[in-house]
Amino acid sequence: MPPVSIEINYWNFDISLRILLIFEILPILIHPSINIHKPPLMSDIFEKAEQTIAAIAAETPANAEALEAFRIRYLGTKGLVKSLMEEMRQVPNEQKRAYGQLMNTLKQQAEEKYQSLKADFEAQAESAAGQAFDLTAPGEPLPLGSRHPVAVTLNRIVDIFTRMGFSVADGPEIEDDWHNFTAMNTPEDHPARDMQDTFYVVDAPGMLLRTHTSPVQARVMEQRKPPIRIIAPGRVYRNETISTRSHCQFHQVEGLYIDEGVSFADLKQTLLYFAQEMFGATKIRLRPSFFPFTEPSAEMDIWLGTDTEKNYRLTKGTGWLEILGCGMVDPQVLENCGIDARKYSGFAFGMGIERQALRLYEIGDIRLLFENDVRFLRQFSSAM
Repeated sequence: MPPVSIEINYWNFDISLRILLIFEILPILIHPSINIHKPPLMSDIFEKAEQTIAAIAAETPANAEALEAFRIRYLGTKGLVKSLMEEMRQVPNEQKRAYGQLMNTLKQQAEEKYQSLKADFEAQAESAAGQAFDLTAPGEPLPLGSRHPVAVTLNRIVDIFTRMGFSVADGPEIEDDWHNFTAMNTPEDHPARDMQDTFYVVDAPGMLLRTHTSPVQARVMEQRKPPIRIIAPGRVYRNETISTRSHCQFHQVEGLYIDEGVSFADLKQTLLYFAQEMFGATKIRLRPSFFPFTEPSAEMDIWLGTDTEKNYRLTKGTGWLEILGCGMVDPQVLENCGIDARKYSGFAFGMGIERQALRLYEIGDIRLLFENDVRFLRQFSSAM
């Protein structure tokens, strides 16, 4: 008959059965083939925890891989620290506090040693990486961007006028009705407002997106005393259908010169110099036109000729190409902005920057300027 193995959990019995088990049953059942499992002694559990603390102090991981093995052995989900924590169930209540303090010391020592060694290994790795970097090696080339054709054109215009003594002024893009229309001699019932329909702010009555940079001129005239010589570049908005030749947003540059004795001859000479510098034009012409804020008003054309098919097509066979609008500042505009029109006079002009860019770079569609297509913009890397 083979030996029989009987497992007896001593702690599953009450006190009377434990006594009976010890003094009556065990002497009978003692046999080499019978395994009797009694709970470990408390001294064994405490001794095992103390030995683990000593083992942690003696551990010396040599590299990051050994440190990871250390973490798994002691702090892992199946590590020694967690295993000893589970022994808490077998510790009598009067010894649980002491055992808990011992476990806290064990866990804290293991975590501190792991974090300390981890920081040391990371610092060594960073130092080694820094030493391995060759400072004399050639750097990798970085792709260079390019200026937007509108920015290139604007910079050219600003450069020309600043050489003539004009300063650059700026103003808000969200304007009030007074500075955008009324101060510019365009009251609410004026038909010229239909030419500059714009976008209005719903939650702020009387506020709108400016239709031109003329409000900057009005603000400057209100804040400064003549002589005034400024240009006002910036983004403007119109409620227009987007097409190859027009857009609901674009950029303008407007100019203003106010002083005593300013005449139409001064305006013509200023624009002639600009046309020569910007386009290489040999002559200009001023055609009568209408703007509510200037009187008299004119459109300026430059002479391109009809000697080439390109110029013939661009000028529609006339040889003349329209560039900008201009005129003498209406005396009412001066009075609206607090300037004595009997003492001072001035001229103003304005042009769209996109249209100048289209002509300079022979771009056939204004929408290309707003699509941010890198393939298109790379073509202007040499225009920086």
